[in-house]
Amino acid sequence: MKEFGIKCKLMGSVFELLVIKENKEEAFDLLYSGIEEIKRIENLLSEFIPDSTTAKINNNAWREPLVIENECFDLIERCLAISKLSKGNFDISVSPLKKLYSFKNNEFEIPSVKIIKKTLQNIGYNKIDLNKKNQSISFKNKDLKISFSAIGKGYASDMVKRLWIKKGVKAGCINASGDLNAFGIKPNGEKWKIGIANPDNKNEVLIYVPLYNASVATSGDYEQNFTYKNIRYSHNINPHTGMPVTGIKSVSIFSPSAELSDALATAVYVMGTRKGIDYINQLPQTHCIIIDSKNKIYFSNKLVYEETVI
Repeated sequence: MKEFGIKCKLMGSVFELLVIKENKEEAFDLLYSGIEEIKRIENLLSEFIPDSTTAKINNNAWREPLVIENECFDLIERCLAISKLSKGNFDISVSPLKKLYSFKNNEFEIPSVKIIKKTLQNIGYNKIDLNKKNQSISFKNKDLKISFSAIGKGYASDMVKRLWIKKGVKAGCINASGDLNAFGIKPNGEKWKIGIANPDNKNEVLIYVPLYNASVATSGDYEQNFTYKNIRYSHNINPHTGMPVTGIKSVSIFSPSAELSDALATAVYVMGTRKGIDYINQLPQTHCIIIDSKNKIYFSNKLVYEETVI
């Protein structure tokens, strides 16, 4: 058995797909099928593709209920469930708040309180209505928009894994810009491994964590952070206050599902260290590592830190 891999840039991220097979031709057939699956999901979920389901929802759901594909309907239903479970700290309608900030410019400014309050009135997962009878979605607010940026990569990763397993793959790994979804073991008998990077130097690994039939997603301010009046701000936005999050540099969530890990990484980031750890401690098969603004590292209760084994 050998490890075969391929890289591609999709969904605004670099995906590295790895599969364990004996035959090279079979391996690359699987790798290309994985790429096609990610492309399919990007065309479904990207808000930037004019004819995507997300674009159609954002343009029309405020006018009248819009019937959508089962796949997209089910994903939105799960998103709303995570929002309720996390008390709104994960919210797919937060994108209008993000547009208030210029995170890619050298100069960073906080919008006025008036603008933030006005924008907050236009967002909220509770303003999204789903009708299971006809698989339709509607918005209670004209200016509400949804985005899958905090869960889409994880969903795509899970779908590739599901596709491969259906085709008989025993071991593989989907790496979405550092977020890993791994199953089975490597040809040498070792588990897959993820490195938790230093938030101040992404090339320095602080902790290595072996993964076995698990996923990990990290939400951090590695590449997008700003210091304003001596306070370091993340590009993550608090849906309750409309302000960029402070106090945390990195959150890594481990769970059986890449989709769930992706969403919870954002939710816990917004919650903060204490509330985030308490929240994860209540969830089955879910663990986290948090690095705060002072570079102190926190582990959830069920994460055993010997050689960092979960």
